[in-house]
Amino acid sequence: MINRRLIFLFALAPAVVCGQSVKLDSLDKLADKASEVVTVDLSGSLLRMGSRLLSSDDPDQAQIKKLVASLKGVYVRNFEFDKVGEYQASDLEPIRSQLRDPKWKKIVQVRGRDNAEVLLRQENEDVISGLAVIVAEAKELTVVYIDGPIDMDGLSKLGGTFGIPKDIGSKVEKEKDKDKDKEKKAK
Repeated sequence: MINRRLIFLFALAPAVVCGQSVKLDSLDKLADKASEVVTVDLSGSLLRMGSRLLSSDDPDQAQIKKLVASLKGVYVRNFEFDKVGEYQASDLEPIRSQLRDPKWKKIVQVRGRDNAEVLLRQENEDVISGLAVIVAEAKELTVVYIDGPIDMDGLSKLGGTFGIPKDIGSKVEKEKDKDKDKEKKAK
């Protein structure tokens, strides 16, 4: 099973809105089939209000507080099912179709018994403005969407914890460099 803490950590990743939001409500129809459902819809104002409970004196909490300050929103859908086959790959199509915009770049893809994808939205060559995570297991489905520019320094500092690869920041930077090289060659 893919580590739930990884999903939670991505949900706390830094972000400010740029671009169009990803709508997750097409997944809500799965709630009737699921044995357990988690729905999170936190706007930026709710996140900032909640961050007031964090201590500025504790370095870890201060960093989270800083990251949350610029979030536009965090949206999560998690469904656990009693049996295999309660949801279909086609149930994810409305989400995936929104992520086909050329601004979205897939940086992680796991295919096998369990499937996972991590995508970043890039508004321009220097700004990562969104994060989407899709984890599809036989009896569980999770989609996380964070709306806003990703602070790569903050994401890099979180590397090596909660199952996040130590070099996640450098992998994203490599993808950005590849895109820059393609643009230079095209000119």
